[in-house]
Amino acid sequence: MHMLTGMQRCVWAILLLPYLLTLSIPLDCREEQGSLSRCPSISQEKLLDRVIQHAELIYRVSEESCSLFEEMFIPFPLQLQRNQASYACITKALPIPSSKGEIQQISNKWLLHSVLMLVQSWIEPLVYLQTSLDHNDAAPEMLLNKTKWVSEKLISLEQGVVVLIKKMLDEGMLTATRSEQGLFQYDVQPEMLESMMRDYTLLSCFKKDAHKMETFLKLLKCRQTDLYNCA
Repeated sequence: MHMLTGMQRCVWAILLLPYLLTLSIPLDCREEQGSLSRCPSISQEKLLDRVIQHAELIYRVSEESCSLFEEMFIPFPLQLQRNQASYACITKALPIPSSKGEIQQISNKWLLHSVLMLVQSWIEPLVYLQTSLDHNDAAPEMLLNKTKWVSEKLISLEQGVVVLIKKMLDEGMLTATRSEQGLFQYDVQPEMLESMMRDYTLLSCFKKDAHKMETFLKLLKCRQTDLYNCA
């Protein structure tokens, strides 16, 4: 029987990654007509579990994408420069709690709305990032696949959070609305280094915010089962 070499196994793992990612429990709430009628049929507990799983996967893949981008394009001195320079994250202006004390004190309603604000704030920037990477001839296919997957799954996460807000808070219509004037502004043709650092900043900031989404949702889950022992 022919045995695969280490290199062959690595190649197969790369080729199968997009397929393996699609095997996770789906969260897509939309039907062909665009209605949000599937998720309301799921229990609140199961929907929250699916939303958390989705957020976990998004954070994991964003972390992998950021590491891959660093390995390919950003030498360590530039990583330090990015950390020391004024590359502010696009969601910095949002009223999102950041310290552990603030997060512990906010209500379930504000946890959910914070997650929704973060999700919706990143949909447009991730589309820009995908376009920017598509025009980068040096960008590997794996990086393109990962960022595309995250961009698509973020929309599914938005749909799930909208329905979760309806179920848990009994407020609002089952629609996902976004501001026409986004937080994200960009030039049409930035210089190469500036473009590279901008893409790196987007990936780094999204990874951080994806971790916040996951943390907020897990805290919400904890409060459903053990209100007084959620750290």
